[in-house]
Amino acid sequence: MLRYTTAAAMLAATTAIVNPAQAETELTMYYPIAVGGPLTAVVDGIVAEFEEQNPDISVEAIYAGNYDDTRIKALAALNSGDPAQLAVMFSIDAYDLIEQDLILPFDEVVTSDEEKAWLDSFYPALMANGTIEGQTWGVPFQRSTIVAYYNKDMFREAGLDPENPPKTWDELVETGKALTNDDHYGLMIPSTGYPYWMFQALAIQNGKELMSDDGLTTKFDDEKVVETLDFWKSLSTEHGVMPEGTVEWGTLRQAFLEGETAMMWHSTGNLTAVKNNAEFDFGVAMLPGNERLGSPTGGGNFYIFKDASEEERKAALELIKFMTSPEQAAKWSIATGYMGVSPAAYETEALKAYTAEFPPALVARDQLEHAVAEFSTFETARVREGLNNAIQATLTGEKSAEEALGEAQQSADRLLSNYR
Repeated sequence: MLRYTTAAAMLAATTAIVNPAQAETELTMYYPIAVGGPLTAVVDGIVAEFEEQNPDISVEAIYAGNYDDTRIKALAALNSGDPAQLAVMFSIDAYDLIEQDLILPFDEVVTSDEEKAWLDSFYPALMANGTIEGQTWGVPFQRSTIVAYYNKDMFREAGLDPENPPKTWDELVETGKALTNDDHYGLMIPSTGYPYWMFQALAIQNGKELMSDDGLTTKFDDEKVVETLDFWKSLSTEHGVMPEGTVEWGTLRQAFLEGETAMMWHSTGNLTAVKNNAEFDFGVAMLPGNERLGSPTGGGNFYIFKDASEEERKAALELIKFMTSPEQAAKWSIATGYMGVSPAAYETEALKAYTAEFPPALVARDQLEHAVAEFSTFETARVREGLNNAIQATLTGEKSAEEALGEAQQSADRLLSNYR
């Protein structure tokens, strides 16, 4: 019996040595699937390639829905004791994640000069939401700006230059009127899903930021912000270039593909899906301006959860470095339409060849020159909800822009007062 036990123990020890599963660091990554394209398959492919190159690390990717769903599910898992080491969540979640003491600054995980150089390699505009009080809390991956998609065939039919989309608000109205007929609208801007994002773009174009850069103050009741919301509503009620009421975020891409609108504003994350499915000649342009050009950045950042062990933190950093490397960022951009998150991504042979063949893939990146950080404060979700409600109440005619935004500002002041 003793001999058998000893032999069994030796066999078990030998098996543990040769079986790599026994030595793996296991990572759980929560990931949002929010807009167009076969994103699950793309991410699975990147993860599989990482695991092949790093056989001592295994990764389980949990696809959790949109950004809000991902945050809720990831935090619920953490609260219930289920292990999760990293996630891609909204770039604008950083303040709340810090406040809840759930994430680590990358400055505590990055140690070598090479890793510090990697952390400095991203576009500054994409780092703005993740850099708070001198520390880096989020690293960009699934990132975007809002771009204008337009149907060039409809431009031609209306006698418009298909290579000259509107560059100002006045041109937007004029072009929208020329494109609107009984069969389709000239323009659709989504006002469900992420209405605050579209509104922030309009406000920037009108020369006004919606928030301070410390997460403590909003400017919803500013005269120019009210003027911005009045302009959005006027596109339907006064100029007739857009449907009255709300426009659905989730179905707008299909509406564009089916010819229900000649122009739409949407995430660059839809670019590859539009490219693969449009049965007409289409273009992509920067958003038009009034006092200035501008779009907020958007999308998701990588975060590392504080409860991860030292070994798990190092493994999570390796995964994040791999997924944001120029080669992987280039593949990701080509497959989805999201931006390559660093200048080096656009220097890869793959992305240089792709953008030479398909120049619209450069529009979102080029717009970074005019971009600002996406709307984010402490109590982001609740502050944002108040703004979303104000936008929709105005567009549906329930309230005036001044009244609705005044109420949203009062609500934001209450929510933020404890943080000031």
